[in-house]
Amino acid sequence: MEAVSSEIVSGLQAAIPFNNHLGLRYTQVSEGTAVVLLPDDAALANHIGTQHAAGMFAAGEAASGGAFVGTFSELMGSVVPLAEKAEIAYKKIATGEITATATLTESRDEILARLEADGRARFPVTIDLSDASGTTVAEMTVHWYIKKMG
Repeated sequence: MEAVSSEIVSGLQAAIPFNNHLGLRYTQVSEGTAVVLLPDDAALANHIGTQHAAGMFAAGEAASGGAFVGTFSELMGSVVPLAEKAEIAYKKIATGEITATATLTESRDEILARLEADGRARFPVTIDLSDASGTTVAEMTVHWYIKKMG
């Protein structure tokens, strides 16, 4: 998979001020995938001192958006992308830095064919959230909806 430009990564970082508030950081954006880090920060902890569920959800959603942009960067400005719905399953207590790895589960060509035929397309992006040891602490799916502008 080919990595996208640093300008796109910078644009993603700048586009959502809330993600910067949480300290989320993109470490990879490429066709079909993106990786976002959620820092280990006491200000983001829950009542038992571990990663807050909302921070993990935000990291997963940000990673899914990165996978979208990494796959369809040439469409930016000609489509409206929206996260339509999401599901998350928390599997284990999450401590330390969390890595959210998002992956498109459909081919780019299938999604583009629906967009061309219907002027819109829906597709899921799956996200694995893991701790520093690589243990999956949550699994998430974000369902994206895109439609052509105009």
